[in-house]
Amino acid sequence: MPSFDIVSKVDAQALDNAVNVTTKEITNRFDFKGSHVVIDLNKKDYKINIETDDDMKMRQLCDVLISRAHKQGIDPLAFDISKEGLQSGKVWKKEVLVRNGLPQDDAKKIVKLIKDAGMKVQASINDDLVRVTGKKIDDLQAVIQLCRSANLKLPLQFVNMRD
Repeated sequence: MPSFDIVSKVDAQALDNAVNVTTKEITNRFDFKGSHVVIDLNKKDYKINIETDDDMKMRQLCDVLISRAHKQGIDPLAFDISKEGLQSGKVWKKEVLVRNGLPQDDAKKIVKLIKDAGMKVQASINDDLVRVTGKKIDDLQAVIQLCRSANLKLPLQFVNMRD
């Protein structure tokens, strides 16, 4: 019976490469010359700690990080930049969370979306992924299109397609 998995994962190596490329670009930019900029990736917790001189540079740095990560194949929705930066003395600090894994409530939304569509497939939640099985591959491809067209605000990948 054909099946596939819906996951939301970020490749740690691609994230590390994106942070390194961002650091390299920022050190070469004229508007950041002589300013305090720190980009630190915590691979264990999937957090990026950023320090800059002011709020404007913080926003520019976040934009550069997201664009470089997108070029590395990381979905921009994987970054949670909604948390405001805070000022500590002369330095602005911000913690950017990287969404890795599919939380239970989001998995339930996906399953509900699939069931409400009335397709002839079964969706089940297994830890941090949603497994979709059906009799025809065409039904599974319709589920993939449904998930892509739905505005879930999640970086979804469709992996492990089996026939």
